[in-house]
Amino acid sequence: MKITKYFQNFFHSSQSSGILLIICVIISLMTANSSLGGPFHELLDSKIGAYTVSVWINDGLMAIFFLLVGLEIKREIVEGELSTFKSASLPIFAAIGGMLVPALIYVFFTSGSDYAKGWGIPMATDIAFSLAIISMLGRRVPDAVKIFLAALAIVDDLGAIMVIAIFYTDQIHWNYLLLSGGVVLLLIALNYFKVTKHIFYLVPGAFLWYFMHHTGIHATIAGVILAFTIPTNLSDTEISPLEKLEQKLHLPVNFLIMPIFALANTNIIFKTGMVDGLFTNFGYGIIFGLVLGKVLGISLFSFVAIKTKISELPYKSNWMHMIGAGLLAGIGFTMSIFIALLSFKGHPEIQEEAKFAILVASAISGFSGYLVLKYFARKKGSFSDFKE
Repeated sequence: MKITKYFQNFFHSSQSSGILLIICVIISLMTANSSLGGPFHELLDSKIGAYTVSVWINDGLMAIFFLLVGLEIKREIVEGELSTFKSASLPIFAAIGGMLVPALIYVFFTSGSDYAKGWGIPMATDIAFSLAIISMLGRRVPDAVKIFLAALAIVDDLGAIMVIAIFYTDQIHWNYLLLSGGVVLLLIALNYFKVTKHIFYLVPGAFLWYFMHHTGIHATIAGVILAFTIPTNLSDTEISPLEKLEQKLHLPVNFLIMPIFALANTNIIFKTGMVDGLFTNFGYGIIFGLVLGKVLGISLFSFVAIKTKISELPYKSNWMHMIGAGLLAGIGFTMSIFIALLSFKGHPEIQEEAKFAILVASAISGFSGYLVLKYFARKKGSFSDFKE
């Protein structure tokens, strides 16, 4: 399987931005636990226009992130790794397992408690961090495994978007929903009449975000809806409006929006007893969900899909690669934190507990996934003896 130029760009940007995200996490943690912690929180709570800085980051900037994710999903469905059932089936089955099993593990630990509604937290995979780590392994990991992890993370994010839209919406305001529907019809009409200039999509997209924000459905879904109306094509020689916009967004999303989100949302204040919180049902639900649930769900559902001949292992890979990729998918980080903020809105103390557990679980998953893939590659030396 040949890696496309789009996935190559995706890996390169993810590797660099992943390193930047780590730096931003360290800066955020240091700031929160210093004399600057108070002023930083005041900055996040200050208003710009109608909304606070934190709302602009979590609802506004993250909508742009999901616009990029939506563009990547659409491109892969139309012309990439998700364009045929045979190529798309394995990451789709793996992503489903990687969402269901962690959620079930979380529910097992928290059922009947005040924490039960956070079941979506361990379902998420952080694209930037997971691909950054697998990219650092270079030629030790086959390109097809990198493609598998990227496709899995994209499908996982689509699942997270659906979970946010369906389960983390408090109240629907139908008048704004109708206005949103009108904007969507306009965007579809623009696509139908082959309008290619981005401005004619982005301006209605801004209105779509505003209306969606007032519907009660989380506004980030507007980014995905907008993405699916941007025109694309099947040509290898002519770059489409979708691909042009995708290329323009990679730099600001990976090197500005995601670092800002990390700075704003990982500012965890370390308190006495916080480590003890990891050894509660809430902590177990998040940690076991991400660390064990992800790799178990991905491996189990992949095993069934492959044994039933629906799918096949990625080119030049075997089950140790799948386990390593499954562990890396347990890096929930920014996406898990995002869902945690929605799950426990108005409960900052629970949000802090969730952030810390997510941080610990993501670190364990990333480190163990890296070790599995690096140790396996070092033992074998090459992939020439694998079944192709």
